[in-house]
Amino acid sequence: MANNEAKTNQQFEQVISESRSLFEKKLHDYGASWRILRPQSLTDQLFIKAKRIRSLEIKKESLVGEGIRPEFIALINYGIVGLIQINNGFADTVDISNDKAITLYDKYAKEALELMKRKNHDYDEAWRGMRVSSYTDFILTKIERIKEIENLGGDTLVSEGIDANYMDIINYAVFGAIKLSEA
Repeated sequence: MANNEAKTNQQFEQVISESRSLFEKKLHDYGASWRILRPQSLTDQLFIKAKRIRSLEIKKESLVGEGIRPEFIALINYGIVGLIQINNGFADTVDISNDKAITLYDKYAKEALELMKRKNHDYDEAWRGMRVSSYTDFILTKIERIKEIENLGGDTLVSEGIDANYMDIINYAVFGAIKLSEA
């Protein structure tokens, strides 16, 4: 068991490293332009990425030429951006440096890793027996939950908050990226 968990941790860290590298390159090109995104717009961005994955899974063909795995990487990055936005609010202009953005990215990526480790221990590597399409459906479900929480103005009775849903989206997207690399 511990050996499988160690492999999962290593694979998780590799996917996060790949995601971070892309995030850094986009920061170079665009700066932290995502700071302008209001919560609902970020949710819609997550939604279109997840819907594209589902569409490609069903149609088995991409007319744009980009596959499913890059969309999982995008979901990881937008999930981390979501956590940053929840904790810092949105801005009318880019208000943080690229270095600050990377520092925040690393903070939330580490939190996602720690959560995955705890859950993976409790669930005993169950994600390995799942289909990639299930990760997509779970991500879409989490996005719908986020929309409902936003519609309620955050006033929930028993549900986890938006941040917990972002964490789950990140982790399911990492699992999807890992599974697609192994295929």
